Amino acid sequence: MKKILCISGSLRPTSTNTNILKVIPRLGTWPDTSFSLYEGLDKLPYFSPELDGEGATPAPTVADLRAQLKAADAVIVCTPEYAFGVPGVLKNALDWIVSSGEFVHKPTAVISASPMMTGGDKANASLVQTLKVMTATITEEQILTIPTVRTKIDAEGNVVDEGLKANLIKIVNSLVNTGVE
Repeated sequence: MKKILCISGSLRPTSTNTNILKVIPRLGTWPDTSFSLYEGLDKLPYFSPELDGEGATPAPTVADLRAQLKAADAVIVCTPEYAFGVPGVLKNALDWIVSSGEFVHKPTAVISASPMMTGGDKANASLVQTLKVMTATITEEQILTIPTVRTKIDAEGNVVDEGLKANLIKIVNSLVNTGVE
């Protein structure tokens, strides 16, 4: 069973980015693949090296994030853009992972969705750079910006744009087929 962990960079219950992650499993058929949505972003403490260094025991919420990442065969991160960057809560979560290595060689897709025409491109680029520094495996086909997202997803969170649907399916296919000969 291939496990894909989905992480939204938004805390809003009605977030378009979270809705994208929730709808992805319904867009195609991926036998022997499971999807789970990480829901602890808002419960992580602020990162501090002193809380994670030698002899320190990280908070249970940090240990849970690390365990979910470690158990995952691949990760999809979908985030909005705030002030031309990655939301602070998402960056905080990633800071907790830098030294523990759960992203090392982990197939990872990066999606940003925005109501703006730019599609959150600055957050996307920043997130790709951060994850690559953490040695996540990210290919060009696993990077997607979604401009004017509210015209592509309806109020119930369904993808109504065929191009977006095809791109999301392509991303999942890429993750599912990573390492398959």
